[in-house]
Amino acid sequence: MFANVPEVIPARMKGLNRAEICDVNFQEFVRGWGGRPDATPGEGEAILDGSVLDARGFRELFESQLVSRHLDLMARVLRVQNKVFYTIGSSGHEGNAMVARLTRHTDPAFLHYRSGGFMAERFRKLPGMDPVMDSALSFAASKDDPASGGRHKVWGSKPLWVLPQTSTIASHLPKAFGTAVAIEQARRIGHALPVPDDSIVVCSFGDASSNHATAQTAFNAAAWTAYQKLPAPVLFVCEDNGIGISVKTPDGWVARNFRSRPDLDYFYADGLDLAAGYGDVQRAVEHCRRTRRPTFLHLRTTRIMGHAGTDFEIEWRSIEELCAVEASDPLLRSATIALESGLMSKDEILDLYEVTRKKCFAAAEDADRRPRLQTLADVVAPLAPYTPEAVQAEAGRADYAARREQAFGGAAKLPEKQGPKHLAIQINAALHDLFAKYPEALLFGEDVAQKGGVYTVTKGLQKAFGARRVFNTLLDETIILGLAQGYANMGMLPLPEIQYLAYFHNACDQIRGEAASLQFFSNGQYRNPMLMRIASLGYQRGFGGHFHNDNSITALRDIPGLVVGCPSRGDDAATMLRTLAALAKVDGRVCAFLEPIALYMAKDLHEPGDGGWLTEYPSPDLAMPLGEERVYGPEARDLVVFTFGNGVPMSLRAAKAIEAKHGWKVRVVDLRWLVPLNEAAIARHAAECERILVVDEGRRSAGVGEGIVTAIAEAGYLARPFRRVVGADTFTPLAGAAFLVIPSDEEIVAAADALAGG
Repeated sequence: MFANVPEVIPARMKGLNRAEICDVNFQEFVRGWGGRPDATPGEGEAILDGSVLDARGFRELFESQLVSRHLDLMARVLRVQNKVFYTIGSSGHEGNAMVARLTRHTDPAFLHYRSGGFMAERFRKLPGMDPVMDSALSFAASKDDPASGGRHKVWGSKPLWVLPQTSTIASHLPKAFGTAVAIEQARRIGHALPVPDDSIVVCSFGDASSNHATAQTAFNAAAWTAYQKLPAPVLFVCEDNGIGISVKTPDGWVARNFRSRPDLDYFYADGLDLAAGYGDVQRAVEHCRRTRRPTFLHLRTTRIMGHAGTDFEIEWRSIEELCAVEASDPLLRSATIALESGLMSKDEILDLYEVTRKKCFAAAEDADRRPRLQTLADVVAPLAPYTPEAVQAEAGRADYAARREQAFGGAAKLPEKQGPKHLAIQINAALHDLFAKYPEALLFGEDVAQKGGVYTVTKGLQKAFGARRVFNTLLDETIILGLAQGYANMGMLPLPEIQYLAYFHNACDQIRGEAASLQFFSNGQYRNPMLMRIASLGYQRGFGGHFHNDNSITALRDIPGLVVGCPSRGDDAATMLRTLAALAKVDGRVCAFLEPIALYMAKDLHEPGDGGWLTEYPSPDLAMPLGEERVYGPEARDLVVFTFGNGVPMSLRAAKAIEAKHGWKVRVVDLRWLVPLNEAAIARHAAECERILVVDEGRRSAGVGEGIVTAIAEAGYLARPFRRVVGADTFTPLAGAAFLVIPSDEEIVAAADALAGG
């Protein structure tokens, strides 16, 4: 608690809200200050004896603090006029401006929502930028907002290397860690970074968020990395205000939890006192940059004016407690430093305070007059960019013949010269091709290196391309996908592997809330290009139960902007992988490639030994256009079967039986692309056939089939005889019981029988 701050609220202020009280407190505190100033320090002299912060630095930090504060006050006033649409403020956290001052604008920053001070200070790093106007545009959801284009109030800036976050609860920590690792990885693979080689990554969050599982996994991975003496220059900044919305953090918990954690180097700084805290922040930043080790900066802050404008703290906190919190306002301490040092007079402080207020309100009024997003097309424009001609050209680019021959061990060993092979081998060959084509490609995950994956799909890749490009991670899907985002941020092409589809659910938000949303919330300025491979689906003859036979594709289909492909045969897998990699490279897309485990080794289709599911390897200049389906029996008109993955060979076998039984000619359509579904193709095939059957191994209430049926219905063809064969709404059991809950050849034939009867 600071001197000269009233501990009991005056009666005349009882009717004011807490924002007004903090506003009045500051002004009355400055007016009422009765101390005697010291001799005024020169610009380069310490602001107070014993401080490493000089007078010029203090003045600029104080100005940044005031900008942050008045943005908060402006938001509280104008929200009721519908001119501002976000009121989570930074009041009490303005000391994070010190972190901005002591880091570079090329140090990638992942910030939580109380970062107004940080942003105001980082804006100083580049001339001609205006933190007030940029922030006002974001508060107003203006289309002119340079960070998100009016899609969300975010702290973000492309020139300042602040990658925008929404209201994150620690979900940004894994990708911050991943970006730090990527900075070091680039040197090892000879990749040119978009930031200086000695950059560090800044990642801020609250004390309550430090307990989140996603935060803990980032801390663990950082320590795991440092333990092996691998560089990971990430500065974790825990802004400890002692409360998470209304849940208090136990006194001393953050220090107790992190101070002695091995391989996570701990520093403490007082973020409420610029003069005292600056040197400690400086030591933490310098340590992180010099040692390249993960560093934990425990920054003392407070939270005044509540969690957001809708948080009326007076309803759940005592007036005495609120007064005590407001007495710890860091702006009161900064005003004291300015006055005690003689750097500023009372009138100068109050003038600066009011000038800053007027500037923030003027910017907000200007922002309110700017256009906002008016059409759906405007809203979704950066979500899923797609330039078909450029993607197809990149996918079919084959100008790396020498590297191909080296990767495969000579011209005679090129995969297109090896004869028909099964799915796993063709995926493996396609991955070798991609790594020869893209020197910046990295493949990583659990067991993918020496072992070559559970199903040997990545076998030989590490030997061919080295441990710097193909490597194992710790067994943590959240970190695997955090690493992928970090590598993407630094311009590499990550190919993370998730060992089973069920494991993806452990880390789904890294794709849903983080990777796939980045282009949207940055208005296309930042992107997370990646190609995520997942061993997927069922039919493993009862092996492994649910965790190894997961058909929950809906979790992926519900992620805006994600591309999802699922091959059923080897040649399709190769041409699809080329297109997915091109989508990532050209359009920055986040892509998922579902590999049907049960078809990895499948060689036969109708009879043992027929080799009907082996395919030739397509030459490297061939690629599959996004959305293109494969059609078996294109001239057939009696029945069309829409399916994918395991359903394709099942439907082909069933088609043979249906033709023998009913005399029908059956068309089987392998959709191949599950997101986005090719609705036009679905409608076209439905229009050309008399009967319709959908075979979907996803669950009845949550599969791919609903999208197929919707496309048929909206095209006006659902009145035709129709049936659906789907999985049951249950988890997959072990052993033979597994086949009771997923579709079978016999069920497809039975559905055709029902159509014949109808």
